[in-house]
Amino acid sequence: MRIAIAGSTGTVGKLVHSIATERGHDVVALARSNGHDLEHASLPPSVLDRVDTIVDVSGIQTLSRHRSRRFFESVSANLQQAGTAAGVGHLVALSIVGIDGVDAAYYGGKLAHERAVQRGALPHTLLRAAQFHEFAEQTLVRGKMGPITVVPAARVRPIAAREVAEHLVTLAEGEPVGRARDLTGPRDELLIDMVRALLDARGIRRTTIEMRLPGSFGRAMSSGRLRGHANAERGTVTFAEWLAAQS
Repeated sequence: MRIAIAGSTGTVGKLVHSIATERGHDVVALARSNGHDLEHASLPPSVLDRVDTIVDVSGIQTLSRHRSRRFFESVSANLQQAGTAAGVGHLVALSIVGIDGVDAAYYGGKLAHERAVQRGALPHTLLRAAQFHEFAEQTLVRGKMGPITVVPAARVRPIAAREVAEHLVTLAEGEPVGRARDLTGPRDELLIDMVRALLDARGIRRTTIEMRLPGSFGRAMSSGRLRGHANAERGTVTFAEWLAAQS
């Protein structure tokens, strides 16, 4: 089948591209580097010619609710418009577990993304997944403040991005199901422990400080609600196993 990937150069997008190709699918990569500005410009329906399924793993690095909402609503509108015109039969979109009622910061944008997918004309499948193991690396970079790293207080149930990508491709190969069963990692972790383990694995001595972020965004992270529900599907690769495989 022919699969288009929105956000094909991102953490998950690159893996979706690789896995879909390995499974013998014809892949259309939608990314700025390929001339597709899905936020600011309409996508010509010809780009989606003969596409069966769009996998939307687009993303933006921001903590601004307004900025993230604008991004996801614009991208979703462009994909819906071009996909409908091209006769695409299925849209698979990725979101985050546990964000119900957290209409703040980046999570507010993801809730807007979900609403846009659900009210759109394209038959859809919406997958909520837990934070990736790769989130530790992102936190290490974003939280760097001189000689220390500030890590948000967060209780998570992280999953390897590759396992999420494999699940997305499997969903893309099937029929639209609406809300798919949530996907989380195999065990609970504290983000501060993940960051410290990452530093130890790299032989880096660096002070890390855990800080609870303010507002509903911070409460969601520290409360453990972002671990997802007990009835979610579970990945198999633990953070420790993933980290060992990186060396």
